[in-house]
Amino acid sequence: MSRRIVALPGDGIGTEIMDSALNILAEIMVQDNLDFDIERFAFGGAGIDEKGDPLPQETLEACEQADAILLGAIGGPKWDNAPKRPEQGLLGLRKALGLFANIRPISVPDAVVHLSPLKEENVRGVDFVVVRELTGGIYFGEKQLGETQASDLCTYSKAEIQRIIRKAFEIAQTRNKKVTSVDKANVLATSKLWRQTAEEVAKEFPDCTLENQLVDSAAMVMIQKPKQFDVIVTENLFGDILSDEASVIPGSLGMMPSASHSETGPSLYEPIHGSAPDIANQNIANPMSMILSVAMMLRQSFGLEESAKKIEAACDCVMNQGILTTDLGGKATTTEFTEAVIKELH
Repeated sequence: MSRRIVALPGDGIGTEIMDSALNILAEIMVQDNLDFDIERFAFGGAGIDEKGDPLPQETLEACEQADAILLGAIGGPKWDNAPKRPEQGLLGLRKALGLFANIRPISVPDAVVHLSPLKEENVRGVDFVVVRELTGGIYFGEKQLGETQASDLCTYSKAEIQRIIRKAFEIAQTRNKKVTSVDKANVLATSKLWRQTAEEVAKEFPDCTLENQLVDSAAMVMIQKPKQFDVIVTENLFGDILSDEASVIPGSLGMMPSASHSETGPSLYEPIHGSAPDIANQNIANPMSMILSVAMMLRQSFGLEESAKKIEAACDCVMNQGILTTDLGGKATTTEFTEAVIKELH
């Protein structure tokens, strides 16, 4: 039976890296006899240009009916003054689909260890996952903006915290069985509830260990000793900041994929970087993050572990051959890197 994938190329380099990833997916479909129905829809700035809305109704309906969603990147200065910015479309999509859990794996391939801003001995072998709560907290709370005063309300329910903590422990059970829950329980009421709930949920997973860490301490340890982490779980704002901090450990934003999961509906897979309008349409963008997002999709939405491993291994082989895009110090174009991965898959 054919599975439906909705592709949202978005803006800037989103269209280029989406083309790259879908070309590689097409190769895997042939090799592994997979049947996917892939359809593209306007989203973000492209949605504003085509339909007057960053999340057009037909795009939302397609996503709701999909088995999985691939997103390139959105945004850019062109839409800074739009009535609805492209980012509002992404927040709206997350809320509509109930995408509460954002999963960001952080690892450093041997071929690019030397590009990390951290000491090589500190980053070689780094392999951890950041699990970020995505639909609650300060981003979705009541907001007030006045002439001389403003406020943003951060709210979490116990149920919201329980489900994201459980997700982190479920991931830890497939790894090294250690969860680090990050909060600011010495100051914030939401963090006090977060820590209390994390300790309660931890009892459901006796094969795993839980450590609680304050967000400022976690930010420091992530730079000093990142190999200490296995699975980090935290709330929306802290997760946004920490996952972006973690993304620079490999030396390029162009390497990092992510997944966002709901409880029952389709999952969304996307690079963690932005649309990079300054390099758009120059055929120099690194497509690795989008390609690896496809691998995550194959593994996590469709259970195709071997197909995912093929893609990841091909990417590693190509980089070890010295075929790198400009952000990694190489000279390969987006097209050349993609073709090299497809050749390796053959």
